[in-house]
Amino acid sequence: MELAITSSVFLDENDVELHAIRAQGSGGQNVNKVSSAIHLRFDIKASSLPDKLKDKLLALKDSRVTNEGVFILKAQNFRTQEQNREDALTRLVAWIKAASIEQKTRKATSLSRSVKVRRGEVKKQQSAKKSMRKKVEF
Repeated sequence: MELAITSSVFLDENDVELHAIRAQGSGGQNVNKVSSAIHLRFDIKASSLPDKLKDKLLALKDSRVTNEGVFILKAQNFRTQEQNREDALTRLVAWIKAASIEQKTRKATSLSRSVKVRRGEVKKQQSAKKSMRKKVEF
């Protein structure tokens, strides 16, 4: 099965390793006995994503990416394993989608002539006002 990242980019579910583990924190018997948390491992370098997107993901300064290029995620927000599995995959897709968005390049703009003229007039007025504060010399 494939996960849709964008309209043109898809992620094969075989690229993602999911392991059920015991969740951390308080919760009593259920937490201590049942492996409801999901440990997700996604090898960026070995994935079927486009090379440009792989490079972007590896360049991100994210503590969840190891030196070997493996993205590690732990989902334990819900009580059931199925909900945590869906949560982990949703968070992975959101992380990849955020990296796939192209930053728009800034388009340099210049001031219009009327703005420059108005600015010059205001500067002259300020200059005249301040020159009136000088000591009068005879």
